[in-house]
Amino acid sequence: MNQPKVKYSLSNWDLVTVNPNYKTWDWKDIFCYWGVNVQSIIGFSLIASLYTIYSLNSFVVFFGTILGSFLVYLFSNLISKPSQKFGLPFAVLLRSSLGFRGAKFFGLLRSFVGIFMFGIQTYFLSKAVGYLIRILIFSIDNSILEQEIFLTFLLGLNIIDWISFSGVIIFQLLMFSVGIQFNKKLINFSAITVYIGMIVFFFIVFLSDVKITSSAFISILSFENFLNLDNLAPLLTVAGTIFAYFSIIIISYGDYSRYVKDEVNLKKGNLSLILNLIIFSFFAVFIVVGSDTFLNQKFEDLDRIFTNPTDIIGKFDNLQITIVVLFFIIVASASTNLVANFIPSQYSLINFIPSKFTLKSASYLISILGFLIGVFWLTVLSQIGILSFIDTFGAFFGPLFGVIIVDYYLIKDSSLSNKDIYSVEIDSAYYYSKGWHVKAIYSLIIGFIFSASTIWNVNLMFLQSYAWIIGAFISSTTYYLLAKR
Repeated sequence: MNQPKVKYSLSNWDLVTVNPNYKTWDWKDIFCYWGVNVQSIIGFSLIASLYTIYSLNSFVVFFGTILGSFLVYLFSNLISKPSQKFGLPFAVLLRSSLGFRGAKFFGLLRSFVGIFMFGIQTYFLSKAVGYLIRILIFSIDNSILEQEIFLTFLLGLNIIDWISFSGVIIFQLLMFSVGIQFNKKLINFSAITVYIGMIVFFFIVFLSDVKITSSAFISILSFENFLNLDNLAPLLTVAGTIFAYFSIIIISYGDYSRYVKDEVNLKKGNLSLILNLIIFSFFAVFIVVGSDTFLNQKFEDLDRIFTNPTDIIGKFDNLQITIVVLFFIIVASASTNLVANFIPSQYSLINFIPSKFTLKSASYLISILGFLIGVFWLTVLSQIGILSFIDTFGAFFGPLFGVIIVDYYLIKDSSLSNKDIYSVEIDSAYYYSKGWHVKAIYSLIIGFIFSASTIWNVNLMFLQSYAWIIGAFISSTTYYLLAKR
């Protein structure tokens, strides 16, 4: 099918308003979406660590988690409503606030961060696949892995690593580039499958010694000094940490909410984030605490609690459990990569050159760049502190949110011109100054300065968990004052 031409040259079949017949997502699909975002190795380790490592009151952590997820819920509702109403992805919605050229370049930041994280996460995902390959080879003949071919490394990777990494890249490319309706099925399958896996792992730990594992879990539940004012700072820190974990996906949430049937389903689905976090936290904490208790009985030399599921299964020394858990880790990691990194990058790339890019071609570019990032991650990128620069680019997301929300709700009174948002004509509503909305971009940069300062200014690093919110507040306030003049 040919792309729309001439006046509406910013149009693309992957960016146009969603046909009402394709708005098939309901609250259960959004529940699975949030489930996938929670169900990652990082999420598991983060939540388990908050409850077990930092000597915090367990109910301080619980209510801090609820507060953080409630903030995510509020901001997600705000950013998702216009996309649901008009059927537009984040990058296209951004045109109404920054102008069509401003949206091209600042929207591309979401692709930049997404592609980089896609490459890194694919690298770690391939390590799990590599473990499975090694287990298979070892079960056939344990001497094979001692052959020279398996002991030769290039860029820190041996032949098994190269095969698993290349295979994972190709597999994700083939699966993720089919389309959003197929991706919905992947998201739902992953969320349900991982929860089933956590239930299985829960019972493995629980039944290892019912009395001891139950007692260990109950022992961390303490109301002692819960109402002490000294708990306020830790509670806010936990809330900020949880919010920061989800902050990367809030800005581009419209890429998914555009497919939701109606606002009722959207709000109900967003509220399920809190339910997801409660369910996941229960299983994660019980598995970690129960495993630690069981393993300390079996191995007296354990000197620390393990919060990473791969470390836990390694200590269980059970081949069947290891294989099963690795399978669930692969499913969880791949689906998180899809939701948080791949799909948002697709839409932002297409928006950059809508006349050239399609879902397929954008997917190929993401995969190629992700491959290069993953290949050089171990030996180069991880050694030069590159994540601080990625965090710096991510510091634009809060300010972008602030500008979009004020522009849509307060300046434009919740209305958009679906016709003009795809137009480059000088008389279109979003042409502004040759495609740049100067007031909005100025506000965005001011917000970015404040947000990024929490990353690079040593004296402000204690505010880093709230960098997104700080940037959103500064940019929204600045833009409102300028736009109302």
